[in-house]
Amino acid sequence: MAFSPSLAFAYPWLGLLWPLPALVYWLAPPYRSHRPAVRVPFFTALRRLSGAAPSEGASVSPRGLWRSLALFICWTLALLALTRPQWTLPPVHHEKPARDLLLLVDLSGSMDTQDFTNAAGEKVTRLAAVKQVLDDFLARRQGDRVGVVVFGDAAFTLIPFTADLKLARQMLGEMQVGMAGPKTAFGDAIGLGVNLFAASKAPAKTMIALTDGNDTASSVPPAEAAKIAKDRRVVIHAVAVGDPAAAGEEKLDEESLKEVAATTGGGYYRALDRDELAGIYRRLDAIEARKIETVSFQPRLELYWAPLAALALLSMAAQALRLVRRPRLRTAEAAR
Repeated sequence: MAFSPSLAFAYPWLGLLWPLPALVYWLAPPYRSHRPAVRVPFFTALRRLSGAAPSEGASVSPRGLWRSLALFICWTLALLALTRPQWTLPPVHHEKPARDLLLLVDLSGSMDTQDFTNAAGEKVTRLAAVKQVLDDFLARRQGDRVGVVVFGDAAFTLIPFTADLKLARQMLGEMQVGMAGPKTAFGDAIGLGVNLFAASKAPAKTMIALTDGNDTASSVPPAEAAKIAKDRRVVIHAVAVGDPAAAGEEKLDEESLKEVAATTGGGYYRALDRDELAGIYRRLDAIEARKIETVSFQPRLELYWAPLAALALLSMAAQALRLVRRPRLRTAEAAR
């Protein structure tokens, strides 16, 4: 349906004051300007000869038609400006992100293992493959706010929530293995992510956690952190890239990751190569489809300045005309 711009008034009820000057003119007594009389020594003789009884009085200056009309138009323009006329423009629809997406990226020493291949078929580290896949994933997240938490011996906020996906992709490309320590503090990373979501007003809150080892350095177990995330309505998807058959620090604790995902209503995924990892993020892209909240507002163009400008011009023109006519009237009276 086509929208037609229209004229509206913010305070139309002020139009009820329009006849107020007429009511004042009819009901209020006229303004009287008192003038001192000329004192003459023969006033008593004049009163006796004329037979008139003197009394105190006042002279009422008559107002001409054009002057009355100018005042009435000025009142109308002033009242029109007070009603705030507005020109209603077509509605504007603004889309804003309705989701905050937080990536938890494991930077422990085992992420330096070269058991993945890149798009060219070359052997690369797990982190290199992860960065390539995450870059493609973020390129399709237009409309979401994205944040990144990295974890090793401890968890750190690499990127607070931002809608600048170009900056987020650049910062992800600069991640290095071991920059957060050699161990794996997965539970602490979830806790830090929950704290970051505390200030979020987005209706949907999602974490995507990527790790290749078991938790060995957290002060809060991942299962306990997941329960807190569930209470805050945060969904966690767990993506595992480690080898379940490995031992020690590099051993993948699949049961813990599955429990974290199940507790929060997310999914658990395991990738043994780059193609599987890319497929996982394609599925996540479909599951966590971009959510947009549409906000509409009606722009209005204020027009109160137009009657005010007309009022100023009219009052100045009327005053100028009065000043021009005054010497002429005095000349005419002197000629009489």
